[in-house]
Amino acid sequence: MTQSESAAPSQPTSPNGKPSLEDVNRYRENLQGEIDAIALYRRLGELEDAPALQHFYTRMADVEEVHAGVWRQRLADAGVDTSGMRVGWRNRILMGIARYFGPGIVVPTIADREASDEAMYDDQSEALARMPGDERSHARLFRELAGGRGVEGGAIARIEGRHRAGGGNQLRAAVLGANDGLVSNLSITMGVAGASSGGHAVLIAGLAGLLAGALSMAIGEWLSVQSARELFAHQVRVEREELLAVPDEEEEELALIYQAKGLDPDQARQMAKALVGGEIGRAVDTLAREELGIDPNELGGSAWVAAVTSFTLFALGALVPLLPFIIGSGTPAVVVAIVISAVALYLVGGAITIVTGSSVLRTGGRQVLLGLIAAAVTYGLGALVGRAVG
Repeated sequence: MTQSESAAPSQPTSPNGKPSLEDVNRYRENLQGEIDAIALYRRLGELEDAPALQHFYTRMADVEEVHAGVWRQRLADAGVDTSGMRVGWRNRILMGIARYFGPGIVVPTIADREASDEAMYDDQSEALARMPGDERSHARLFRELAGGRGVEGGAIARIEGRHRAGGGNQLRAAVLGANDGLVSNLSITMGVAGASSGGHAVLIAGLAGLLAGALSMAIGEWLSVQSARELFAHQVRVEREELLAVPDEEEEELALIYQAKGLDPDQARQMAKALVGGEIGRAVDTLAREELGIDPNELGGSAWVAAVTSFTLFALGALVPLLPFIIGSGTPAVVVAIVISAVALYLVGGAITIVTGSSVLRTGGRQVLLGLIAAAVTYGLGALVGRAVG
């Protein structure tokens, strides 16, 4: 037992010094989840043929046993008998499915469940210091296993594929940012055009919409990225503190990650031991990348770059329907704005298919249809309001 395990935080109590009914129910719920996980992981380990996966599931179950012991002790201190608690029916069904169809078929379900529960101990002061990190690590490990039966090779492809997918996500974000600017400002200009017959008010409203939308997108992106950077920096600091406080636990987690990448248990333990026992900066860097999926040097990228990029992309899209009103006005400018906006919408739809792989004709046509519907609705409303005010 580590020092962090032997010195659990004090439990919240009711005024009479005992855990409240709410606390007891929470302890029971936590324990039930751990009992279910232990039984499931041990069963999957028994059903697995690959030694690496057998060891992986066994170690996962051992970690959950430590967690379960915490809640058993809490309930015992509260005078609650837990000897009658058994595996829940949902987990019994999962174990039955795994028995007849193989363990791999239930891994995606486990991955989803671990992902939804990875923050369950973050706000529970009674949990051991290591328990929130354990849950996040488990969620990440099962994400790597999800969709495949084994860990040898398959997880490596998924890990490297995640980095390649980042480019696709950035491309999709860029295209959709321009699309937001195009559709929103086309709607604004058509709404004002409907109310003012395409006069100079359209240009003023469109420029205001461009600036307001681009600033809103930039500020939102800056806040999002900056918040993520601060969270990542905090997680890296926590990882450093855990490495200094409980190096054995971090070494075990790192060994499990390497096993999930296809190494045999001995190789995984040797690599983990060498890293944790080496230079602290390198160990923290490796743990942050492997356990948390964070690049300590990047921390999710620059908030300012994200803000400027978001502003620029939105503004470029929003500028398209305004171009005719810069040099003209009236019905001709409205018609030209609709035509060039339809072309731009089709190009945006085609760009999206670079990421999705779907039909350019279908996606581009759908983009044009939806954009023009939005423009028609706002034009009609503008015309109604213009007549009512007149």
